[in-house]
Amino acid sequence: MPLTNGDIAAATNAQLAADQKVLDHTIAVDFLKNEYKHQDGLDIQTLLDSKTHGGLTYNDFLLLPGYIGFPASDVALETPVTKRISLKTPLLSSPMDTVTEHSMAIHMALLGGLGVVHHNCSAEDQAEMVRKVKRYENGFILDPVVLSPQTTVGEAKQLKEKWGFGGFPVTENGTLRSKLIGMITSRDIQFHPNPTDPVTTVMSTDLVTAPSGTTLTEANAVLSKSKKGKLPIVDSDHNIVSLLSRSDLMKNLHYPLASKLPHSKQLICAAAIGTRPEDKERLQKLADAGLDIVVLDSSQGNSIFQIEMIKFIKGQYPGLDVIGGNVVTVAQAANLIAAGVDGLRIGMGSGSACITQEVMAVGRPQAASVFNVSTFAARFGVPCIADGGIQNVGHIVKGLALGASTVMMGGLLAGTTESPGNYFVSHEGKLVKAYRGMGSIDAMEDKKAGSGAKGAIKSDAGKARYFSEGDRLLVAQGVSGSVLDRGSVTKFVPYLLAGLQHSLQDIGMKSLMALREGVRNGTVRFELRTVSAQAEGNVHGLHSFDKKLYS
Repeated sequence: MPLTNGDIAAATNAQLAADQKVLDHTIAVDFLKNEYKHQDGLDIQTLLDSKTHGGLTYNDFLLLPGYIGFPASDVALETPVTKRISLKTPLLSSPMDTVTEHSMAIHMALLGGLGVVHHNCSAEDQAEMVRKVKRYENGFILDPVVLSPQTTVGEAKQLKEKWGFGGFPVTENGTLRSKLIGMITSRDIQFHPNPTDPVTTVMSTDLVTAPSGTTLTEANAVLSKSKKGKLPIVDSDHNIVSLLSRSDLMKNLHYPLASKLPHSKQLICAAAIGTRPEDKERLQKLADAGLDIVVLDSSQGNSIFQIEMIKFIKGQYPGLDVIGGNVVTVAQAANLIAAGVDGLRIGMGSGSACITQEVMAVGRPQAASVFNVSTFAARFGVPCIADGGIQNVGHIVKGLALGASTVMMGGLLAGTTESPGNYFVSHEGKLVKAYRGMGSIDAMEDKKAGSGAKGAIKSDAGKARYFSEGDRLLVAQGVSGSVLDRGSVTKFVPYLLAGLQHSLQDIGMKSLMALREGVRNGTVRFELRTVSAQAEGNVHGLHSFDKKLYS
């Protein structure tokens, strides 16, 4: 019996009305279902009613918790990024020149997401980055780099520097489908003293091969049992037809979520282009390099230029998926959907380095944008990307709950090891990396886009994105700055994914599909946050603290 300072029964009954009595605790769940007609919180339509609440963004609301009946590790994060392509995780890196080049694209794909290679560079440089992504991981390598007997050791070293790998088959005439006579590896050429010697003097001739027609599973079994780095696949005349790499076998073990094409086992690669006539030539180079998804990069996607480009791509490159945007209204989205896009990018002025809303007075708060556009696009089977405004795991969850299939991050990934650029020490003594919006003056005046060619400054991606090619005076819609070091994406992205899984566990949803369905049918509930509530939900009342996000 509890010890009380008075009568506990009287204290309990004081909380009830005169005509109420304390009920049997075992009927609490049934009582809730039968007697409480209104659920806690708000449904999504009520929350995002602009006439009542104005335009909301991610910090203006929370999701209410649900029932936990499963471990966080059971939460499935697979989601579509276009009509035809799905990813194991819903994270994309933005096509910004301080965020995504080939290194970021490779590692985002290995971790189950997708990197979109920026286009503030020459078409040749961008195509080369796409090629590096596509060659990084393969099943059967159907177009291996093949050497001839006349190739020198010095030339083999140059090829290693160019491609990032050093294992090459040597054939009689230096082409695919000719007789295999040996293999060159990095170890063969690394310390060879004479760079003018032919590769035949150092190549290995004791080869393990597999016959043409061998399945990928069988070939991997042969490779795993051998001590070789490469497994050539040969026909009945010993002509090489393809190649399998041990490094790819190891990548399969270390990166089980990798975004790969089912038939070739190559990493999925996306790249951005503009909507100018010369971008059609750029697109041809990217398609030749093996591009899978093209992202039309524009701050305001509802234009005749983008609509015509979408129709051109769908007519000339039917195997290429097209993501259009950016859009923030249903009317914008409808035009691009009608033109044939396979995905939409949502956001205007919400990025951390973007000042479009401030300078142009045009845009829309991101939560309102994502919900309205994704709800409309879902009627036509078009997946949407929430692009911009992502500052933490909670924002990722909210973007996905509002209907986006994936989220795109710029500033959140700009400080990682895999982003372009070098680290430097700030005035405060902190390790940082440069980061800039594509509408910043720095980006719009960057001459890399044309490789220093005549007129390069008029054709860079920054100007094209903001329709400023012909302007004598540039009006900035972005800023330049720096972001704190975040380490490697190989640690940072798993932290984001683990946080996302735990969040869905708190909400009581085992998958992103279940989350979206719960939002649609009103099972998942929301609550508005006042300014005081936002302050309460953050760190407060401490003299000092260390905000370490993961270990």
